[in-house]
Amino acid sequence: DTAEVGRETFRILERRVGDSTSGWLLDASARWTGALRPALYAPVIEVGRDSMTQALSFNVSGGRITGQPNRGRFTLRYISPGVERARELPADRALVVIDDSVFTPYLLVAWRARAAPESLTVVFPRSAMRARVVMQDLGVESTTLNRDQATLRHVLVSGGPAGPVHLWLGSDGRLMKVELPDRKLTAERLPS
Repeated sequence: DTAEVGRETFRILERRVGDSTSGWLLDASARWTGALRPALYAPVIEVGRDSMTQALSFNVSGGRITGQPNRGRFTLRYISPGVERARELPADRALVVIDDSVFTPYLLVAWRARAAPESLTVVFPRSAMRARVVMQDLGVESTTLNRDQATLRHVLVSGGPAGPVHLWLGSDGRLMKVELPDRKLTAERLPS
């Protein structure tokens, strides 16, 4: 009920090769303080010009996860002191990495949403789970942001293990709010 349980920061860095843009790096860090054991999740997702995941480096409490797509598979490697293991998940070309405790990667889903519903493969690296979700841009709607009325672009993501996810973007394309009603959780961008 509006109690802060965590804080997330992120930045999007443009990567250039020669004179053209080759993609972006999405560098996020989510610190959960409201849990019994505080946790830190810090993914860096390399994104191609087509907004698809090219590589993943994900620091989690006690270890690291790396990921890379290759020939119809997405390979995850789990590295922790004294242990390394790998897992391959079936993948298609339209694949995005997201997480249920770091909300910035949902921006990669929002970038692909259109007015007509479309499906997309998502990978949850911490649980090594793959799912098909349906995303749809519902257009501009009224909502609240930091307890004030706001008019934002609404993207609905459904079909994943988190239940419906509501993404709210500003007119400049910035992710302003993420709502997970099944978890009774809302993440909002703080005023600058």
